[in-house]
Amino acid sequence: MNQDLDTTMKYQENLKKNKFMSAALKEAQKAADIDEVPVGAVVVYQDKIIARAHNERESKQIFHGHAEFLAMMKAQKKLKSWRLEDCEIYVTMEPCPMCAGAMIQSRVKKVYYGVSDPKSGVASSICDLFSLPFNHKVETEGLLMQEESEKMLKAFFRKLRKK
Repeated sequence: MNQDLDTTMKYQENLKKNKFMSAALKEAQKAADIDEVPVGAVVVYQDKIIARAHNERESKQIFHGHAEFLAMMKAQKKLKSWRLEDCEIYVTMEPCPMCAGAMIQSRVKKVYYGVSDPKSGVASSICDLFSLPFNHKVETEGLLMQEESEKMLKAFFRKLRKK
């Protein structure tokens, strides 16, 4: 009986994760549609999406125009607090040092990401910034819906190389 309950709970948890990562993938598509690197993010609080964003670094000419950074800024406005300690972030690509640092500083609970980033990812690729002895620990879980994120990124860069 306990094994059945455990299996059911894991299944429901995976459904929830896929639902939120699918929302992040929709944001990534919005980025691709405006010729931005297709990365999308959502911030989840109490099992509800409270903020969504996609990359806008080129279109807005802002260095902090990464999907997760922009989504976190929207979430802090919604919660009226810089503390995002009960929030989870779903992002289609492994966070960079800037975004990881912002997650640590804002006390995000957990980050889920789709694809690794061997050039600037700091959840597992270049290093694990989240494992360093900062005042707050952000949990991480990677490679969630990896194929979908990878496919979108590869298509974007293939199109870019043809230009």
